[in-house]
Formats: sequence, C-alpha cells, structure tokens
Amino acid sequence: MWFWWFMFACNLLIPILLITSGRMMWKHPPKSINQAVGYRTKRSMQNMDTWLFAHDFCGRLWWKLGWIMLLLSLPVQLLSYRSSENAIGITGAILCTIQCIVLIVSIFPTESALKKTFTKEGVRR
Repeated sequence: MWFWWFMFACNLLIPILLITSGRMMWKHPPKSINQAVGYRTKRSMQNMDTWLFAHDFCGRLWWKLGWIMLLLSLPVQLLSYRSSENAIGITGAILCTIQCIVLIVSIFPTESALKKTFTKEGVRR
C-alpha cells in the first residue's frame, strides 16, 4: 500500500509544479533576463519584450496543462489503488512519461508564438 501512495505523490508532482510555476511565470516573471531562472531560449532572451511575452505565454500554458494533467492523472492513479505493485509501477511510469513529454512539448507552442509575434531581431510585428 505504501508504494501506491509513493506513486500517487510522484504522479501529482509534475502537474502541481506546472500549476504553481506556470502561475509564477505568468504573474511574476523574472525582473531581468538571466541565465539562471525563467523560460530561457535564444528567442525569449533577445530583449525584455520577448522575455516578458515568453513568460506570460508559457506560464499560462503550463498553468492550463497542469490542471488538465492533474484532472486526468487523478482518476488513472485512483484506478490502480488495489492493483499489484507491478501494475502500480507500470501505471505510474506511463503517467510520469506522458507528463514529461507534455512538459517538453510545451516549448514548441511557446517558440511558435514568439516567432509569430516577433521578428528575428526581437521587434514586435
């Protein structure tokens, strides 16, 4: 039973982190362009306008994706409640993998939005 609780916590970690970090990026982006914290890509770090746009767009996206993943992960995890440890582990691994893929894929719409909104030099279209 302890393994189910462990997997339950692990599978809620990514959605909860997306919800909280998305909200922080969206509402309180880093005050300056830096190499340590924030949405850091070549396109987003061109100037302050691109920096703030990227944080607003990605933050809202992560916030929405976090809630969607949380609402989908909860029932899947709950269905494995009385399953064997092997089944719980497989279910947890699949959920975690899907969540990580969603997190990584979220870079593409953010970069696309930056590309549509700004020129190569970082000037708004």
